[in-house]
Amino acid sequence: MAVSDLIGSLPRAELHLHIEGSLEPEMMLALASRNGIANPYPSISKARAAYDFGSLQSFLDLYYRGMSVLQRTDDFHDLTAAYLAQAAADGITWAEIFFDPQGHIVRGIPLSTVIDGITSALRLSERTLGISTGLILCFLWHLPEDDASETLDQVLPYKDRIIGVGLDSSEMDHPPSKFKRVFDCARDEGFHLMAHAGEEGPPEYIWQALGDLGIERIDHGNRALEDEALVRRITTDGLALTVCPLSNLSLGVVDDLTSHPLKRMLDAGLKATINSDDPAYFGGYQGDNINRVAVALDLNDAELTQLLRNSLEASFAPEPWKTAALADFDDKAG
Repeated sequence: MAVSDLIGSLPRAELHLHIEGSLEPEMMLALASRNGIANPYPSISKARAAYDFGSLQSFLDLYYRGMSVLQRTDDFHDLTAAYLAQAAADGITWAEIFFDPQGHIVRGIPLSTVIDGITSALRLSERTLGISTGLILCFLWHLPEDDASETLDQVLPYKDRIIGVGLDSSEMDHPPSKFKRVFDCARDEGFHLMAHAGEEGPPEYIWQALGDLGIERIDHGNRALEDEALVRRITTDGLALTVCPLSNLSLGVVDDLTSHPLKRMLDAGLKATINSDDPAYFGGYQGDNINRVAVALDLNDAELTQLLRNSLEASFAPEPWKTAALADFDDKAG
């Protein structure tokens, strides 16, 4: 069976998707025009040319510049709806969507504008596209913990619309331990917990995320393979890694997809999943990531099937939905 045929035949989840990172250049310029904002780029071709960077920080500079066009409830709705339409076409049945409230609050955008816009599109997708979803707020690594705590307080009135709390942005020189108190508070409020760790930061950051933050899932986690004891801890606890191959390639985490650690993760018993991260910036949505890394690493059907099943097992979907999805998966996988 061809890779694309296998992928299309099985239900799966996407667990690591930043909604702001799905802002395609065409939508960026359209929203700038709609909101009377000076276009960040003079043309779509110039915008696409700018989507070329060599480090996490240069990407983040571009990412936050693009974010400036998101001003109104309709903007967040349209952005989310566009991603979900792509996800439906891609065959995704459950999507967990990250958003960065601090990146909008600092621009003077009310939190209600952000959450109302995103969740209206999530509700619509469940009715019209058949995609079930969960929303996850992410704190920004580079800001102080007090800022994250204030953000959590502001989000609590919307608690029924959010399933989890994460941590993203620039990882270097920002150890996870600095967010221990706010993660303790988030846990007390009943949120699922996860964090970006071990993408560019050392294995010690993953240890801290596990020990100090008590996370249930590791976003990225590439560098876990450098520490055998850490691999044993992750596998013993049954924690999943939300791996993003094209992101890793674009940001120089790997030099080539043929050297990507995904296959080694599977061989080590790690529960890896494949995700798109910021697909508008990194050259592909989840299907593109799966196809390209499968070819580059010569993944066989059993490995691909395991990766797709892992995505459902590692999701924070409601248990009845997950049980039904896994039964459907096993029936189709044979």
